[in-house]
Amino acid sequence: MESLPTSRTVVQLPDGTHAYIDPHALPAQQTGPQVVHIHQAAPDRTVQRVALGSGIGAGAVGASVYFGPMLVAAITSMAVSLAVVALVVVVTGWAVVTVVRSVGGADGKAAAKTLRRR
Repeated sequence: MESLPTSRTVVQLPDGTHAYIDPHALPAQQTGPQVVHIHQAAPDRTVQRVALGSGIGAGAVGASVYFGPMLVAAITSMAVSLAVVALVVVVTGWAVVTVVRSVGGADGKAAAKTLRRR
């Protein structure tokens, strides 16, 4: 039986076969931080990958995952509230103009016209 060389390593190839490879011939492993390319990230994970790639850490990633949707909900809630206030102001103004016009006669119409201009 033939003895195997001791300076070689057995590696399983992607097709399932085994091969003997000299460890010194393998490419050097990356020792620095992992490089993350933004264009490869899924749209909902881009912020998290940028945070991890820049070394910010898990706390910032957790905060972005937790507070991101909360911020969107808060901004949406404020927009809805402002829309409701605007609707109430428009309806109130229309009601005042209509009441002044119907109750006041000629003077009411003049007052409504002045109020509408403002």
